[in-house]
Amino acid sequence: MRVRTRTPSRLRPLGRVLWGGAEAVVTLGLVLLLLVAHQLWWTNRAARHEARQTVRSLEQQWEGPDPGAGEGARVGAAPAGAVASAVPPAPGSSEPSAPAPGPAPSARPRPDRPYAVLRLPSLRVTAPIAEGISKHGVLDKGYVGHYAGTAQPGRAGNLALAGHRNTHGEPFRHLDRLRAGDRIVVETREAVFTYLVDKILPETSARDGGVIAPVPRSAVRTAYGYGERGYYVTLTTCTPEFTSRYRLVVWGRLASTRPR
Repeated sequence: MRVRTRTPSRLRPLGRVLWGGAEAVVTLGLVLLLLVAHQLWWTNRAARHEARQTVRSLEQQWEGPDPGAGEGARVGAAPAGAVASAVPPAPGSSEPSAPAPGPAPSARPRPDRPYAVLRLPSLRVTAPIAEGISKHGVLDKGYVGHYAGTAQPGRAGNLALAGHRNTHGEPFRHLDRLRAGDRIVVETREAVFTYLVDKILPETSARDGGVIAPVPRSAVRTAYGYGERGYYVTLTTCTPEFTSRYRLVVWGRLASTRPR
């Protein structure tokens, strides 16, 4: 004869609580997994698609007439086709003069609007450059952002750019793989500017504004940077990966210019 046992009634509420807790943990785990998948996969996929479309759109626009050709009178903009002379080396410096930067842009870039293309051949990166570094309007679209107030492509001073290292297209994911002599190519409607990687600052404070100064030099790690005027490009991104605690900085010098 089989003897039946009964679960004490006081254990039943405990069992229901444990079961409910287990369901909540599983549900939370699935939600977190979906969030991670969204951040690491979907945002990259969507941003890269938009960036590719934007690059194609810019290239198509550049094949047509310049809609801003009559806007050369704007403050800070030179007439179309103007060529600026090279900045001479600093007194006592052995640095050669930079190449003439070629045609100036016909109009100031508008905030959040893409107006140039960045190519890093050694990393197989192509991304549009937009004015400003807002997350929603620029960086989260997979664009590279131009720090407002820094030099424009091919101009004397420091062309300073920022990009995501992780998620949202992550154009600067492998920025740490750049080496001295690697090309940094910036294309505009008017010209193609080729910079060569010159110096790398592996880590500095996120508030180190010296790295994007007209003559770039770290205000935190003062051994890194320059002491004379020139034609520079600065690429900045977060480091280590998946954090925004510090900044990785790559500097380059203008090596050549050719009209489009």
